[in-house]
Amino acid sequence: MGAITEADIVTLCGQVGTILLENGAETARVENTVEYVGRAVDLPVVCHATMTGIFVSSERSATTRIFKVRVGDFNLQKVDEINTLSRQFSNHEITFDEIKKEIVRVQNETLDFSWITKCIGAGLVSMPPMLLFKATWGDLGWAFFVGILGYLMSQVISRHSKIPYIPVAMGSLVISVLANVLGFVGMAHDANYIIISALMPLVPGVPMTNSLREIIERNTISGLVRATDAIVSGISIGSGVIIGQIVIQAILGG
Repeated sequence: MGAITEADIVTLCGQVGTILLENGAETARVENTVEYVGRAVDLPVVCHATMTGIFVSSERSATTRIFKVRVGDFNLQKVDEINTLSRQFSNHEITFDEIKKEIVRVQNETLDFSWITKCIGAGLVSMPPMLLFKATWGDLGWAFFVGILGYLMSQVISRHSKIPYIPVAMGSLVISVLANVLGFVGMAHDANYIIISALMPLVPGVPMTNSLREIIERNTISGLVRATDAIVSGISIGSGVIIGQIVIQAILGG
């Protein structure tokens, strides 16, 4: 390994695992990838990942490091980049110094789509449930725009609030108010269908999916943590919808 020490390798493995876990990868993938990187330089390492920390230890010595993890927004593009780098490193297509630089780049880069792309995506995600409800073309169009406005509200609030569940609650509140107003004035045929469809961009799909995968793979603690996060997000969304309906009924129905 030349000038590369076990501490360097353990640190690199921990950085790989941290990026994966913070951006939506399940714990089993994190542990496998970290150990995969260690074996690529002939250093067997043991990794244990939880939702709050990653433990990486060398089997040859007592070299161990603990990495604190702050799980927030998911970015599966970073997960894909780390998986690609780990495969290239294992196949000796890149050197240790090169993968180290690339890991720092991925960790610091901000990957995001433009606002127009995200808004159009939110609107398109809001439309498919309306097809299941066999809604009118008018309601289909309203679901598109209401979904965009609810998503925009959640994004704006998330930039000003550090509380994780407030943005989705405010987004669902806006959706509920707009849909009920459209139904009250007769511009929409069924406000409930619009609400259900427009909430789709706010639904925590990745945490719910990952929680099931974690539980199936017997990573019970991580699975329960992810499931709890998804449930609290769902409760926040439901609270916003109920509050919106109460407000509209109090103002327009009174």
